Amino acid sequence: MRRRLIQSTLAVVLVVIAVFGVSLVIVETRTISNSAQERVDSEALRLASIVDSRLVGAENVTADILRDQVTQDRYAMIRIPGRPAIEVGDKPEGDVIRSTAEGEEGETVLVQEPRSTVTREVGRTLLIIALVALLAVIAAVLLAIRQANRLASPLTDLAETAERLGSGDPRPRHKRYGVPELDRVADVLDSSAERIARMLTAERRLAADASHQLRTPLTALSMRLEEITLTDDPDTVKDEATIALTQVERLTDVVERLLTNARDPRNGSAVTFDLDEVIQQQLAEWRPAYRGVGRAIVSSGKRHLRAVGTPGAVAQVLAALIENSLMHGGGTVALRTRVTGNQAVIEVTDEGPGIPTDLGARIFERAISGRNSTGIGLAVARDLAEADGGRLEMLQVQPPVFGLFLSRTAPAKKAPEEDEPTVR
Repeated sequence: MRRRLIQSTLAVVLVVIAVFGVSLVIVETRTISNSAQERVDSEALRLASIVDSRLVGAENVTADILRDQVTQDRYAMIRIPGRPAIEVGDKPEGDVIRSTAEGEEGETVLVQEPRSTVTREVGRTLLIIALVALLAVIAAVLLAIRQANRLASPLTDLAETAERLGSGDPRPRHKRYGVPELDRVADVLDSSAERIARMLTAERRLAADASHQLRTPLTALSMRLEEITLTDDPDTVKDEATIALTQVERLTDVVERLLTNARDPRNGSAVTFDLDEVIQQQLAEWRPAYRGVGRAIVSSGKRHLRAVGTPGAVAQVLAALIENSLMHGGGTVALRTRVTGNQAVIEVTDEGPGIPTDLGARIFERAISGRNSTGIGLAVARDLAEADGGRLEMLQVQPPVFGLFLSRTAPAKKAPEEDEPTVR
């Protein structure tokens, strides 16, 4: 591109020089020739006037007297009737410029100038024009190189930016070049880079969320299948198989919800459901895991509460909290339901040391973990709760108490008047 820009600019300059230079040479040549002829004519008239004045005054007219009146390099011959011709200067050879003037006393004055003087002047003029043209060509080349670099370098940068985008590096450069068209291309590439970065971030987040949310139901399903392999009782096998099928349904619901949130996180399927069913499902799923480590999981609080939301999403949030207590907590894990205003609250707590004070509310941030874990679980749980119209909060740090707040509707049947905890 640089070569083409330089060549095109140089071609334009050469055409301009050719057109105007040739015209200027012709005009200057004619002007110089005309000026030389006018000077010779003026010289002849001036000598004729001098001779007339001397003849009228009866003064001598000789070559010595007229020599100072004739310009150097010119030849003059004065013819006076009845007298020999008077010659001043050396008679030129070859092509000459001549002029003849007649005086009032009948004399004739002939002035000649060699054409070579005109040729030399024309040559000097042509040399000046050639030098100016050469300077113009050099200036044009330098300007073309500068302009080519100004246009080619940004294009090279833009090509590198596009190549980086193609190789998976979506960082925008935010570099502009002062050329509106190129700046527009740079704007589009930066916008594309930002969109690609957002898409890659969303894809990575979806992959991390999917791996974390699928791990829990897969673990529960694995435990049920292990129970089946360790027993010969048909009734136990049937019960465990039923629970395993429930886990498969939940796994399917998790996958569908992940795909739905990936397309549009605002698309929800909120319904009115019974919190007791979701809590009992989680107790049944997690009791074997807690029993295996010598711990217990219980529930208490108000019964027959109904909330508005997605049962699968609420189950995933509770599973994340229960798994977090299993991994990082200690002692008995308790799920307690209560009512505050028009909201139903599910509190999850354990008897462990709690959350380090340096984490505080940052516990819901991604990649924040008190131990060697992914730090995704609580962040995903909060996102699920908010997408379902609820919210997840940390109510107490030590011992840890997490609260899941859901919108509540009137219960299907009258709840017990007492609020004393009842173990289920």
